[in-house]
Amino acid sequence: MAVGPEVREDTERTRVVVIGAGQAGLSVAYYLRRLGLQPGSDFVVLDRGPSTGGAWQFRWRALRLGTAHRVNDLPGMADLGLSFETADRSAPAKDVVSDYYDRYERFYDLQVRRPVDVRAVDEAQDHALTVRSLDGAGLPHFLDTEIVVNATGTWGSPFRPWYPGRDSFAGRQLTTAEYTDAAEFAGQDVVVVGGGTSAIGFLLELEKVEAHTTWVTRRPVDWFDQQELGVEMGAAAVAEQDEAARAGFALPSIVSGTGVPLSRRNRAGIDRGILVEHPMFTSIEPDGVRFVDGTFRRADAILWATGFRPELRHLAPLKLRSGDGGLVVARGASQSDPRLFFAGYGPQASTIGANRAGRVIARQVLLALSTRRSPSRQAPVRTRDVDPPA
Repeated sequence: MAVGPEVREDTERTRVVVIGAGQAGLSVAYYLRRLGLQPGSDFVVLDRGPSTGGAWQFRWRALRLGTAHRVNDLPGMADLGLSFETADRSAPAKDVVSDYYDRYERFYDLQVRRPVDVRAVDEAQDHALTVRSLDGAGLPHFLDTEIVVNATGTWGSPFRPWYPGRDSFAGRQLTTAEYTDAAEFAGQDVVVVGGGTSAIGFLLELEKVEAHTTWVTRRPVDWFDQQELGVEMGAAAVAEQDEAARAGFALPSIVSGTGVPLSRRNRAGIDRGILVEHPMFTSIEPDGVRFVDGTFRRADAILWATGFRPELRHLAPLKLRSGDGGLVVARGASQSDPRLFFAGYGPQASTIGANRAGRVIARQVLLALSTRRSPSRQAPVRTRDVDPPA
């Protein structure tokens, strides 16, 4: 006999669940509040991190705002008298971002719940969704909702490509998400894999501790002679991401569509012989890597700065993947399930893109709610105008 979705007496109910409290999730939460929904009751924000700051709280301590990708202000941050444009460039970026986000959450009373590890989103009764999670003590929690806004980003899903012999390597292998301090590699032979700004940052930091580095990339680095990403190049990369998201393709690399700025810092690294990339190795051996011409480079560690993939494992029960491996998403809305929205996905992945998408997604969420009857709140959704996007 067929049975419906599980019914639990201890299940909490709300109208909207936002998963993730990084740039994208906080932007959506801000606009939902501006549109008249109450934090903690009408909508709930869940965050896996132990503290504020999204993925920034996990970044390595040597990273500074002046050397990282530009961090754009959250919507409404000016009302707190805060801006990343005037933030302390001498302090670790992770500390600055965490502090600003903490003040922001408290100022707007967003009532973010953390640490909450969302394990699955699946079907509930009355065409609702159940968000299944574990709290900080490992206890299960069930939250039924009409709408889910997924803003989990990519930090929890680093990409590490497979090469022959990878599992036989006797040294240490780690990804960008696992890197904490260059001092751990002092005097060691380190192979850094990847052609983006993280790989470049690692190489320059490892130089300071006299590590012996080899930089390998899957394609030649496309340097462009600007301090920051140009508007046209950024627009082209966003358009490429948007096209892939709408078609349901796997998302392309941002770096492959924009290149890397030839800043004074990077140019100096090239002149010193630190930032000189080599073609990708063909295999990994227990004590190093082998190149196509037979050349061997010894390695104590391989640092995979090879990017990230969207973190979507918890949505697997909903079977959203297209035949091409991606999700079909347009303007932040799932094209296969009207109950799901994606913030910070594809063309919204940049911090400025996440801000703009927050307003667009929040308005779509309110429209979706207006066509449903909530089992817990029968009053119609009231909307207020919000400021136009910058």
